[in-house]
Amino acid sequence: MQWKIHGERSIYENPWVNLWLADIEQPDGHRWEHHVVKLRHLAVAAVVNDRKQVLMMWRHRFITDTWAWELPMGLIEPDETPAEAAVRETLEETGWKVGEVTPLIYAQPANGITDSEHFVFRADAVEYVGPPTERNESDRIEWIPLSELRGMIDRREIVSSGTLVGVLYLLLNEAGL
Repeated sequence: MQWKIHGERSIYENPWVNLWLADIEQPDGHRWEHHVVKLRHLAVAAVVNDRKQVLMMWRHRFITDTWAWELPMGLIEPDETPAEAAVRETLEETGWKVGEVTPLIYAQPANGITDSEHFVFRADAVEYVGPPTERNESDRIEWIPLSELRGMIDRREIVSSGTLVGVLYLLLNEAGL
């Protein structure tokens, strides 16, 4: 059943987040205003080396006041493709330059409230070129064995949806599923 949109209007806008009200009608005829958070889309890089380790960053997120491991990720700029953003973010945040990236998985993490899209890519060719240029992203950068990811998820050491989607898909690939 598809909901009808009779119109929508912006109630707050800035370069990071936009809040809209959508005049919607549900299939049962109930009509009301639904809040919609419009966000710029996100590119995520799952960088895997030849020792079956994934490049991750230990970082603090002030909104939830939590520390966790994350894949390199960031907003897609208006003049770049999602793949270009994944390559750029990896270099800026980690100091590792990746070669070709291939699409791993696509996700809409909270599509009941936001239009955010996450484009997750895999990169296998990588070269360290120096310290990260973005100094505010993480406390440390490490290569984590794929075999440790499940336990890290269970212990809530990986909680970001972009990272969870990426590493879970990596694990499915490793299992041959």
